[in-house]
Amino acid sequence: MKNIFSILMFLNFQYLFSQLNTYTLEECVSIALEKNISIQQSEFDLDGADIERLDAIGSFLPNINAQSQHIWNNGLSQNITNGLIENLTTQFSAFGGNLGVTLFNGKQNINQLARANLNIISRQYQLEDMKDDVSLFVANSYLQVMFNKELEEVQRYQLELAEQELERTRLRIAAGVQTQAEIYEIEANLASQEQALVQSENTTRLSLINLAQSLLITDYENFDIVDVDYSIPLSQILLEKPKKIFEKSLTLRNDIKVAATNIEIAKKDIDLAKGALLPTISAFYNYNTRISYSDRFIETGNLIETPIGVVKENGSLVISQFPERELTGPLSFTDQFRQNDGHSYGLNLNIPLFNGLSLRNNIKRRKLNLKRSEVQFEQTKLDLENTINQAYNNAEGAYKFYQASEKTLKARKEAYLIAEKQFEAGVLNSFDFIQIKQRYEIAASDNIRAKYDYIFKLKVLEFYFGIEISV
Repeated sequence: MKNIFSILMFLNFQYLFSQLNTYTLEECVSIALEKNISIQQSEFDLDGADIERLDAIGSFLPNINAQSQHIWNNGLSQNITNGLIENLTTQFSAFGGNLGVTLFNGKQNINQLARANLNIISRQYQLEDMKDDVSLFVANSYLQVMFNKELEEVQRYQLELAEQELERTRLRIAAGVQTQAEIYEIEANLASQEQALVQSENTTRLSLINLAQSLLITDYENFDIVDVDYSIPLSQILLEKPKKIFEKSLTLRNDIKVAATNIEIAKKDIDLAKGALLPTISAFYNYNTRISYSDRFIETGNLIETPIGVVKENGSLVISQFPERELTGPLSFTDQFRQNDGHSYGLNLNIPLFNGLSLRNNIKRRKLNLKRSEVQFEQTKLDLENTINQAYNNAEGAYKFYQASEKTLKARKEAYLIAEKQFEAGVLNSFDFIQIKQRYEIAASDNIRAKYDYIFKLKVLEFYFGIEISV
């Protein structure tokens, strides 16, 4: 009994952990925005732009550096204890520091900071533009799954009809209403419906896998979307003129904002290049000191009388007095650090006179880049206007095509219902009946395809008008 209970518990846990995880479109978009690799790379670019901004801020700050060294000298040098030239090893330490600050450099640091701030704005727009593209891609993939699922349901319904038709045909053959030859066409139609359903199921499964892969979800078996009865949305967007949609899109689209920001960046690049022609003024301060580890002579305060010569006339000695000195160790580290230090400070002025035309050519290159950015901005606006016009025409055409497919489907369904009654009455043969039924199936499939084609094209148009993507 315990074993049976354990098995039941295990199966229950297995069932719980293997349940499908269903996602709405909003959830799929949210996952994609969090995990998408291209978005992560754009975020890295934004982080890099922020580092460049910190570099620009650092150009306003002084440069402070410290140095130290310890040196050993080996070789011939004078021994201070006996005055002889000997092979000696001496050592000393040196310490120093310097401070430098730019007072004026043609406003290059100011312009560099302004450019860095503009670059951050540009990277932010690029990131948002990437998010828009990913959201639109996910919405397209999501709607593709919805389309395939609905088409699969149609195929499953058609298979059920084919099975019912086969059963009714068998009954009519048994009753003598129809001949045995009638059943073969019905059986062939049933086999064809089974094939269509299998193909439709595979298509749905592949579209689910593609959507899961775009979300970096690897558990394909337990991945699915929320099943909703999605009807044709009511939207006022087609009542707007393409020109109005374009004008509003100019204020919303991030690719337009990127192109406009790039123009401002190009202008700052020109200012930076011009600033290199102006003088640069900087201030500096240096400090250094030196520590010796060699012994030294110090005066004892006593005088030593030493003959230095003889008076020629009387032969008396000439005596001179010298201070007495004795050998002792080096001064303390602190005393030497204070006594041996030195300071220097001043201003540097650098005036660019001639640099092989490189500075002026750089200005020309930056002006050329500005013209490229301006042309690119106009091209981006032109591409956007063309895209919106095309999206508007596509959405309008898709809606008209959907309305026509609705009428076709309605007519095909009525024809099928009439044919079904005629077939049951024995007035219509199986071949003609199946032909009418297949035309009805094609109309149903075309209607679903037209429906989702219109939905996606409508969402694209709404996207350019600033309406959030949702279903």
